[in-house]
Amino acid sequence: MNLLYLSCHSIAEFLEIKCFTDLGHDVISQGTYNDPNNLGADAARPKIVSPHLRYDPDLNPLAKLEWVTRIDPIPEKLIDWADVILMHGIERWLPVNWERIKRKHVVFRANGQSVPHTESVLGKYRAQGLKVVRYSPLEAMIPGYCGADALIRFYADESEFTGWNGAKAQAITVAQAMLKRELYCKFSVFDAATKGLPRKVYGNSNEDLGDLWGGQLSYEDLKAVYRDNRVGVYTGTAPAQYTLGFMEMWCTGLPLVCAGPRLMGYGVETPYLIQSGVDGFVFDSTVKMHETVERLLKHPDEAAVIGKAGRESAIRFFGYEKVKRNWKAFFDSL
Repeated sequence: MNLLYLSCHSIAEFLEIKCFTDLGHDVISQGTYNDPNNLGADAARPKIVSPHLRYDPDLNPLAKLEWVTRIDPIPEKLIDWADVILMHGIERWLPVNWERIKRKHVVFRANGQSVPHTESVLGKYRAQGLKVVRYSPLEAMIPGYCGADALIRFYADESEFTGWNGAKAQAITVAQAMLKRELYCKFSVFDAATKGLPRKVYGNSNEDLGDLWGGQLSYEDLKAVYRDNRVGVYTGTAPAQYTLGFMEMWCTGLPLVCAGPRLMGYGVETPYLIQSGVDGFVFDSTVKMHETVERLLKHPDEAAVIGKAGRESAIRFFGYEKVKRNWKAFFDSL
């Protein structure tokens, strides 16, 4: 199939385009991967080398659509080309384009950012044929939830995120602008859970953390940080039920100590994914989080057992081959 991918998140865009092209679908992207050979210096993930990631000099420039300051309508030439139009996380694309695109298969791909307004918009167009693919079963808790046509999780590629060794007795997390976005990322929880222990925060726009900031990482350096550190501390990003960073750390085998829903103040999925004390830890107490982080830093053998079990669970929930099969089944059903 010809698939037009409208992106609002470059890393999720990388994951899904890689999956769709591996399945043999021809893709034109609106986002970072619009020109597969010219990603730009700020691309957080590598090139996708596939004959199915298209670059057509007549079509691809048309797909560079604005969505932050305004919503650009999709050009008719692109609509004619596409069999499937997949919109990632931005419901505002629907009212502007619906009457011209409803003759195609239109898919809204949820990404954990839905709120009641999102659901009201999706509900209107789902009644007219829009397909909604959820990324977490906990989205059903959103007020006004409009239903789903499929549940397909994001994935962490188990062949990429692997090889944990925990050689560095340090607790880490990866987040963007963690202190500035306290309401969403709960730096205060990470701080309380790791205070006085060896620790680092990685990710862009964390300069205000001073020496605590470990820097912005390349893709290869990110995988190395997951492999080499002893403990991961996870505080999520509201309102997402889980994040890409959670999947990647867990899949690598990095033992995770996670904040629970009462600490976070919203419906995180970690208590439903992690069997606390077996394949990770989930607490609604920063005191218990701190005790556990400290213990794992001091006892690498326990950390290794937890991390190994965590990786097995992560692959069961988020493994690439499973997610690829789910997308194949969904596309086959259209």
